[in-house]
Amino acid sequence: MPDTARTDLQTATRSGIGRVLIALYALFSVAAASRSAVQIGARFDDAPVAYLLSAFAALVYIVGTVCLARASVVSRRIATISCVVEIVGVLAVSIASYAVPQEFPEPTVWSHFGSGYLFIPVILPIAALWWLRRTDTGRAGKG
Repeated sequence: MPDTARTDLQTATRSGIGRVLIALYALFSVAAASRSAVQIGARFDDAPVAYLLSAFAALVYIVGTVCLARASVVSRRIATISCVVEIVGVLAVSIASYAVPQEFPEPTVWSHFGSGYLFIPVILPIAALWWLRRTDTGRAGKG
């Protein structure tokens, strides 16, 4: 890919709404990582599944943050995969947190569709996927 096209792709991904998405992903990375570290370190036996899922969510948010910020062709693909993993994770954990609440005595970032976080965990990956698709310069003008 020529340098100009790479720069255009990165500029498109990182501008406007992209900056907000990167900031939200960074915020959720710190929040989920901090929360899971405290939970695992202090009370792991209380809810190991929930706390490990929060740690996994933190890793997904970190990958999303880095990949959205880099905005290269490869990192955008990884960000897309990360968003899909995030949506599947939110849906699976949410359904499980309602279906078998005894397995989730403590909430995770993804429990109950992210209700403890204003439903941002379910909205964020959808918004990121939309933005990645919208700023895909390889698709520009293709309908």
